[in-house]
Amino acid sequence: MTALAKGGRQNFFGFVLRLLARLPFLFIAGRLYGPEELGIFASALVVVELVALVCAMGEKRGLAQRLTDGEDAHPANLVYDGMLLALVFASLAAVFFWFVPAPLFPSGQYTELDRLVVLAIPGYALTEIVLAAQAYRYDIATTVRARAVVEPWTISIMAGVFWFIPATQESGLALAYLASIYAGLFTGLWSFFRSYGPPRGWRIEPAYIARMTARALPLATADAIEWGTRRLDIFILGLFAAPSAVGVYYIAQQVASLPQKLKTSFEPILGPVITKNLKTKNYEAIAKQVCQVGFWIIAMQAGIALALGVPGEAVMGLVGPEFVGGTGALAFLLAAEVVAATAVVSEAVLIYVARVKNLWISISTIVLQGVLTVVLIEAMVAGGYGEPYKAAAAAIALALALGTASLVKAVLLSKILGHTINNFRWALVYAAAPAVLVGWLATRLPEWAELAFGVPAILLVYGLVIWHRGFGPEDRVLFKRHRETEAEVEG
Repeated sequence: MTALAKGGRQNFFGFVLRLLARLPFLFIAGRLYGPEELGIFASALVVVELVALVCAMGEKRGLAQRLTDGEDAHPANLVYDGMLLALVFASLAAVFFWFVPAPLFPSGQYTELDRLVVLAIPGYALTEIVLAAQAYRYDIATTVRARAVVEPWTISIMAGVFWFIPATQESGLALAYLASIYAGLFTGLWSFFRSYGPPRGWRIEPAYIARMTARALPLATADAIEWGTRRLDIFILGLFAAPSAVGVYYIAQQVASLPQKLKTSFEPILGPVITKNLKTKNYEAIAKQVCQVGFWIIAMQAGIALALGVPGEAVMGLVGPEFVGGTGALAFLLAAEVVAATAVVSEAVLIYVARVKNLWISISTIVLQGVLTVVLIEAMVAGGYGEPYKAAAAAIALALALGTASLVKAVLLSKILGHTINNFRWALVYAAAPAVLVGWLATRLPEWAELAFGVPAILLVYGLVIWHRGFGPEDRVLFKRHRETEAEVEG
C-alpha cells in the first residue's frame, strides 16, 4: 500500500502537469486548426495508437511478470527482447500503412506530410516498454516527465510552430504529434539506459521469442481492446458523420480523458505490486489493494468529472464557439470514465490470473460498444437529429459498455480471489450532491466567472465532503509523505 500510495502521489502530480500542458494544445488545435483538421487528425490517431499498442505485445503490463519470473536472467536482456519484438512488428506496420493510408484517413482527406504520422508507431510502442521497465523499479518519475511534461508540452508548442510555417500548416497536428512521441521516447530512454544499462551476453533466441509472442498475444489483445473502447467511438463516428463532427467529439474526448489519466496514475505501480503478491498467493492483500485503489480512482475521477461536466458549455466554448455542440457528448464521456474505474483495477489482476477469460470479456465489451454505437447513431439519424446528437449517441454507447464490463470483471475477480471487489461507497453520492448544486449556481455567472470561480468551487466542496465522509485512515495514506506512511503501516 505504501508503494501504491507513493506511486499514485507522483503520478497525480503528473496528472496536474499534463492538465496544464494539455489545455494549450486544445486551445491551439481548436482555434487555429478548427474542427475539420482535428477530425482528420483524430481519425489517423485512432489507428496509429491502436496498432502501436498491439505492436508493444502486451509489455505495458506483461513486462512486470516477465521480470518477476525471470530472476535468473539479466533484467536488461528481458527488456531488450521485448523492445526488439516491438520494433520489428511496429516497423512492419508503419511500412504497411505508409503504402495503404486509407484506414488512417477514412474521409480520404490528407496530405503527404500527414502520412508521416505512421512513423509514430515504432516510437509509441518502444515508449510503452521503456516506461514499463522503469515502473517495475518503482521509477514513476520518468513516466511523469515523459508523459506529463515532455509529450504534452512538445505537441502544444510544435502545433503552434507548424501553424506559422506555410508548408506545414495543413499537417501541423500530425507533425506535432510525431515530434511529441519521439521526445517522450528519448526522455524514457535516458533514464532506462542509466537504470538497466546495456545487455549482458544477450542473444536473439528465436524459440524464446516465439514463446514470448504466443504468451503475449492475449494480453496484447486485451490491452488493445481496453484502449480501443476509448477510440472505437471516434472510428465509427468518422464513418457516419462529417470530419468537423469528429473534430468536435475529439475535443470532448480529450477533455473527458483528463480524469481518465488519474486511472493511469496507478497503472505503472499497480502491476509490480500485484505480481509480487501473486507470487506469494496473498489474495487477500490483492483484493484489498484493488478495492483501495479503485475507490481512490473513482473518488478523484468523480470530482474532476463534476468540475468539467457541470459547466460543460463553458469548458467546450473555451476551445471555440463551434465546439459547444459537443457538451452532451462530454457529459456522457465523463460519466463513462467514472463507471470504467472498477473494470480497470479488476483487469489489472485478471490479466495475470484469468488472462483468457479477461480477453473474452474485453472482446465482448468492444463488440457491445460497437453494436450500441451503430444502433444509437442510426436512431438519431432516423429521428432527424443533427451531428451533436450523433456524438452524444456514441458517448452513451461507451458509458453503457464500460459499465457492463466493470460489473462482469468485478464479479469474476471476486470469485477468483475469494474476496469481494467493490469500489463504490455512499460517500461519493454525499459529496456529489452539494458539488452539483454549487456547479448549477456557477452556471448562472458569466462564462469567464463560471470557469474561474465555478470549477474551483465545485472541486473544493466535493473535496471537503469526500475527505470527511468518505476517506478513512487507509485512504488518507495517499496524501501523506512516504516516511509517515511507512511508520503507519509498520505500526
